[in-house]
Amino acid sequence: MGVLSWIFFGAIAGWAANVVVGGKDRRPQGCLVSVLVGVVGAALGGLGYQLITGQEIGFQFNFASLGVAILGAIVLLVLIRLVSGRRH
Repeated sequence: MGVLSWIFFGAIAGWAANVVVGGKDRRPQGCLVSVLVGVVGAALGGLGYQLITGQEIGFQFNFASLGVAILGAIVLLVLIRLVSGRRH
C-alpha cells in the first residue's frame, strides 16, 4: 500500500472509531487526529490479530483488514480518552 492509501485507510478507520466510541455525543476531531488514530490503530490491530491467531494480516485493502484496523483504532481511541480524562 502506498502512503496515500495508508492515509485514506487511516482516515476511514479513525473516523469509524470516533463514531463508535463517541456515539451521539462524540466530539469532532480533526482530520490529522483521525488519520493518526486510524493508522496507529491499524498497526495495533494487526499486531493483536497476529498475536491471537498466529497469522499475519495482509496490507491490502479488504474488509477483513478494514475491520481489524477499525477495532485497533477503537481500542486506541478508548485508551487515549481514558488517559486524557475525556470520558463521557
